[in-house]
Amino acid sequence: MRPNERQTAIADVVWQRNRVSVDSLAAMFSASPETIRRDLSILARNGKIQKVHGGAVLPRMAEEGPFAERMRHNVAAKRRIADRAIPLISSGETLFINTGSTTMLFADELVGLDDLTVITNSAELARILSSGSPTCRIYLLGGAYHGDNRQTCGSIAIEQLGRFRADRAVLTVGSVEATTGVMDYNPDEAEMARAMIRLAGSVTLLVDSSKFGKLAPFTVAGFDAIDCMVCDEAPDGQLAALMARERVEIIC
Repeated sequence: MRPNERQTAIADVVWQRNRVSVDSLAAMFSASPETIRRDLSILARNGKIQKVHGGAVLPRMAEEGPFAERMRHNVAAKRRIADRAIPLISSGETLFINTGSTTMLFADELVGLDDLTVITNSAELARILSSGSPTCRIYLLGGAYHGDNRQTCGSIAIEQLGRFRADRAVLTVGSVEATTGVMDYNPDEAEMARAMIRLAGSVTLLVDSSKFGKLAPFTVAGFDAIDCMVCDEAPDGQLAALMARERVEIIC
C-alpha cells in the first residue's frame, strides 16, 4: 500500500472509531509504529485528524466567525465565483438562494437578469435584489430571525419553503471535505440548505477554496446531491476524485 493510500485509510478508521491507537493501526496496516506516527503527523498537518498521546482522535471542529467578518474575507475570490456563476442562470428561472457572504455577492451580479423568481431566507439578499431588479419576484421566508446575518431559520421557515419548488438551488456552505461531503457550522443553516436541495431541480454550490478540506459539525449533503460547484480554484487529490466520480461539474 502506498503512503498516501495508507494515510487515507487511516483517516477513514479514525472517523469510524473516533479514537484509535498507534499500535492498533500498526497491526491493521502491517506497518511499524514509527511509520504510523509519521502518517499521523501528515494527517494532522492537513487537518484530517488530531494527534494525541499514543494515537489519534477526530479533529476539533473550526468555528465560523461573525457574518460581517466573513463578508470581508476572501472578497476577491468570492467576487470571481459570483461572476462565474451568473452565466449558469437564465431569465425566467426560479431559484432558492441561502444566506452567505458569497451568495450576497452573487445577488449583486444577479440584478442584471430579468424575470427571475427568488425564494430566500436572507433579508439582506432580498433587499439587494428588490432595489436593483424591478422584474425579480422575491419571496422572503419567515421564521426565527438571526440579526447577525439577517436571515430567518427554524421550523417556520422550513415549513414555508415546502410550499415552493425551484429550478435551481444556489447555495454557499461552510466546508467541503472528501470524507464528510458538504457541511456547515450552524444546524439551522444546514437544515435550510438540506431542504432547498430536496426541493430544487438542480444544486449549484458557490464555494471558495479556503473551505476545501475543512470540517464542520453539521451535514448538508453528499456529493451525489450536487450538480455543479463554482469555485476560485479547482479541488485536487481525493476531493477532486470523489467529486469527479459523482459527476459534479467544476467551474473555476
